[in-house]
Amino acid sequence: MLQELKRSLFILYLCFAVFSLQAQTTLTVNKSVKQHKFILNEVGYLEDSSNRLTFADIRKATPGAFKINHTHYPNNVNTGSTYWFRVKIKFDETLDNNSIIEFFDQTTDEVTAYMPDMEGNYIATASGAKLKFDNRLYHHKNFEFLIKDTRKGEYTYYFKVKSRNLVTVIIVYRTLDYFVRYALNEYLWYGLFYGMILIFCFHNLLMFLAVRRKQYLYYVFYVLSVGFYEMSADGIAFQYLWPGMPLLNTYGNGIALYLTSFFALIFSKQLLQVKQKSPGFNKLINTVLAARTVYFLYCLLLSPSLFVYKFVEVIPLSIVFITGLHIYRKGFKPARFFVLAYSFLFVGFMIRALRALGYTYFLPASVSYYSLSLCFIIEMVLLSFAIGDQVRILRREKDAANAETIRQMKLNSQLKDSINLELEQQVQVRTREVVEKSNEILGQNSIIENQNKLLVTVNKQLEAQAGEILRMNVLLEKDNVQLKTNIGKVSESRALSAEMDFKEFSAEYPDQETCFKFLAALKWKDGYICTRCQNTTYCAGRLPHSRRCTKCSYEESALHNTIFQNNRIPINKAFYLTYLIYCTNGSISSHQLAERLSIRQSTCWTYAIRIKKVMQEKKRSKKKTDQQQGWSTLVV
Repeated sequence: MLQELKRSLFILYLCFAVFSLQAQTTLTVNKSVKQHKFILNEVGYLEDSSNRLTFADIRKATPGAFKINHTHYPNNVNTGSTYWFRVKIKFDETLDNNSIIEFFDQTTDEVTAYMPDMEGNYIATASGAKLKFDNRLYHHKNFEFLIKDTRKGEYTYYFKVKSRNLVTVIIVYRTLDYFVRYALNEYLWYGLFYGMILIFCFHNLLMFLAVRRKQYLYYVFYVLSVGFYEMSADGIAFQYLWPGMPLLNTYGNGIALYLTSFFALIFSKQLLQVKQKSPGFNKLINTVLAARTVYFLYCLLLSPSLFVYKFVEVIPLSIVFITGLHIYRKGFKPARFFVLAYSFLFVGFMIRALRALGYTYFLPASVSYYSLSLCFIIEMVLLSFAIGDQVRILRREKDAANAETIRQMKLNSQLKDSINLELEQQVQVRTREVVEKSNEILGQNSIIENQNKLLVTVNKQLEAQAGEILRMNVLLEKDNVQLKTNIGKVSESRALSAEMDFKEFSAEYPDQETCFKFLAALKWKDGYICTRCQNTTYCAGRLPHSRRCTKCSYEESALHNTIFQNNRIPINKAFYLTYLIYCTNGSISSHQLAERLSIRQSTCWTYAIRIKKVMQEKKRSKKKTDQQQGWSTLVV
């Protein structure tokens, strides 16, 4: 038993040793081979963690220095190291046409190929995302290196790869005519893809201009961001937008991914009406937007190397997808197309991630390479369906509202007809009453005509008496005018000097109009002068007895610059309060004033303080020339 176990372990060890010493496979090429991708043990690799080895060092390396690749496609596991790759090609016959070796991943920073020439010397040719586009052998988004010696024999080719991104090193042998056919077909596909993006953008832009709904504008920005990301990832942007500025390749993918995430979140909020239907998810999306923006600004301004971590986009993508599921479960029908669209996008991202890790070798090359672009197209179509579905729902709601409006209008019309019928009946009844009343009035008119004849006779007698009465009235009117003048002077003199009760005082100043008229006459007795511009012409203002300057339009009320400015009690009571304090020489108390005028004692006390202060100032000034008498001297 022990001997059998030892024998088994020995056989297992021997198999492992044989596997580890497996030699690198050489590719055999003849005229029938148009294309071949180097996989598994067809590629040898050497990791240079010091980044100092030269091609001379590599050629001097021991045969075992290069390890055999055991994954489908090799990659740079440690992005900080330089990787050297080696492939061997054996030409069974001399080829008439030229051939190339091509690298697929356009995010590779530096690729240097060491290709043998006709004399057996190695010639270095550099390409990559860090070099200007015009330096490439062909104006194509991939990296191509010309095989200069295709004579019969076996050749070894070396490639130095350095990239800050995790790249899949896909090395492909192609004949030149096959490459041209493949490149034309590929660019045709890109033309269709970006053409569809422009069509989507133009269509939704027109929809935005037509209905002014923000979701269409956000969708346009989202689709443009997707197109910008695809151009940056495929190398199309480097070829056509900034071929002379390879530094932008460092920022292109990062900026495009940020814009895609940003507008995807904003568009999703608008389309799904997240703020109204799910406030919790709305806050979560706003938080993700803020965090993603902070991370983007940090990468852009401080550490552009962090742009290579594209997996962060899984977070906003997942949040949007979960939000769509949640709102769809709540019964919002347009979310069904939204969820389906992001399901396809998830599939595209998964295939792209598996391709980056080298696990999609079982899929056709066109499927694995163009999966994300195809899923983007499907997503855009489905999102257009979601927008259209929402528009249809809104249209149905609008039609329902219109139907309700029409029904209400019919009810209003019926109500109006019934009211009109009722009004017609009332008009008929009223017309009969008017006719009866007219007949009654006609009867009365005959009576009045007879009375008028009698009155004419009486009027002739009265005309003679009226002439005499008119003469007497003229005489009496003159006497009355004189009497009123005398009474007014007496009352005014008394009001200005002698003490009267409030009833007598109110007879002289009965209302606000009289008080304002008195104040205006007293204030502008020497003529009007504008307090702002000194203009002397005026017109009537908006307030009673106020005056507006014709030059600067300043309006001054009758109360302005008088003791009654900012008055809060009836103006005639304020007059009488001033009158009492003047007549008593300030000896009357605020309680007595409050009792007489039915005003609060605190108000009377405030007015008494103000009036007494003016009385003291008047006494100090001792203006002998003042023609005013009595309490009115305190007003202005």
